[in-house]
Amino acid sequence: MRRTFVAATRVATVVVSGLAFSAIIGAGVSHADTQDCSISHDAVGASATCHDTGAPPGREYVLITECWGFHVTAAVPFLAVGPYTSSSRSFVPTGQASGNCGSSWGQPTSTLGVVTGAHVEIYRQ
Repeated sequence: MRRTFVAATRVATVVVSGLAFSAIIGAGVSHADTQDCSISHDAVGASATCHDTGAPPGREYVLITECWGFHVTAAVPFLAVGPYTSSSRSFVPTGQASGNCGSSWGQPTSTLGVVTGAHVEIYRQ
């Protein structure tokens, strides 16, 4: 899959529970040529709109949001700071999806971060 990415990059500092970290945040639009999708993202979320009218029946896409921040891991110390991804629910080739890098603390998949990128992948062929 070939993608073109046009973005303005800025540095932001996020403070959470007295801990501070800096991250590079890309805000812009990317296009997935083979899926005819437009993806946009900013520091707090991402969205995709696809117009693949020639897709085979049954094909589904998923929006992958690339994040940087706090996330729960299965290994000790159970809380990590760094890159992780978040996936949307699957959607049809002529549909839309949105995603973000946060969830409710206290849940098994607790995360809190900023969006650093996003792309669309084929979920089901």
